[in-house]
Amino acid sequence: MAEQEKPLLIKRYASRRLYNTETSDYVTLEDIAGFIRDGREVQIVDLKTGDDLTRQYLLQIIAEHESRGENVLPVNVLNDLVRSYMVPGGGMMPQFLQSSFEMLRESQSKMMENMNAMNPMAQIPGFEAMQAQQEAFLKAMTGGLSTNWSAPDQSESAKSDEGGEDLDEIKKQLADLQNKLSKLS
Repeated sequence: MAEQEKPLLIKRYASRRLYNTETSDYVTLEDIAGFIRDGREVQIVDLKTGDDLTRQYLLQIIAEHESRGENVLPVNVLNDLVRSYMVPGGGMMPQFLQSSFEMLRESQSKMMENMNAMNPMAQIPGFEAMQAQQEAFLKAMTGGLSTNWSAPDQSESAKSDEGGEDLDEIKKQLADLQNKLSKLS
């Protein structure tokens, strides 16, 4: 596994403005949510005190998305979270949530590996670039909910069309696709 990237450092000034130390500009909560959707870890610190404010701002991002009708957390899950804060020592909820999300990421990654291994389209030159574009499109359409999903397996549609198309037509379509992919590179 590759060494993890250093978190993006965001400094909060006394005016409550958030400053991206890598690009030397001010950012909004929506910008920070975008960094996270893109897979980047962030750390938000108070410039004056040095206090880590990351958790506070991440909760604020979630609350803003929920208030706009982008309901990701069902009410019963929110109730369970509130209950977990009432248990002395925090209960098992934080460890459970962390383990659940780790298992989800691992299973998504394995599923993508398996899909790519079974996909005959993966052998076409330029397929990786096309797949990256599809993933970026899906990420934009889903708001980054799932960073490891890509377009449906194309082999399924090829299987259903085999009976109706002859081999020459398939070869022609494949050649056209290869020409289009070579123009993209």
